[in-house]
Amino acid sequence: MSYLTGPQTRFGFAVAAIVCLLDQASKVYLLLVFDLAANGPVQRGPFIDIILARNTGISYGLFQTQGPLGQWVLLGFKAVAVLLLWIWLAHAKDRLTALSLGLIVGGAIGNAFDRLAYGWVADFVFFHISMPNWQFNWYVFNLADVAIVAGVIGLLYESLVMDRAAKAP
Repeated sequence: MSYLTGPQTRFGFAVAAIVCLLDQASKVYLLLVFDLAANGPVQRGPFIDIILARNTGISYGLFQTQGPLGQWVLLGFKAVAVLLLWIWLAHAKDRLTALSLGLIVGGAIGNAFDRLAYGWVADFVFFHISMPNWQFNWYVFNLADVAIVAGVIGLLYESLVMDRAAKAP
């Protein structure tokens, strides 16, 4: 099974495990200890609120599903994506790639746990800006989503900046 392990696999696995644990710990606290459904929303500043959004779809609430069949289809796609990302991680040669893939995998698994446990993904960070004549509302997200976006940014940085620098004469 050398196609599932490589020089950076342990590092990527550690990153994925930490991301997943932090994501799940934040959700357990907000859902079960603080009981965000009963005690929210909570203002954390002029631009951030902690609210509960039950996302039955994928990123940005796309492809909302109702019922177990749709949830299992989304979980199946997620499982295939995680497996492919893991194979990529097994071939990673440097830490930035392993870090980025670990962030994405950990975030994906964290959100998958929600879907298995609740039938939806718990999102809770709401970023917004309100001015007298203008308002901006970003999507509600969670720590897993932050990790996924950070991982994608790391992969883009590596392929667009570091790759170019390595090819320069």
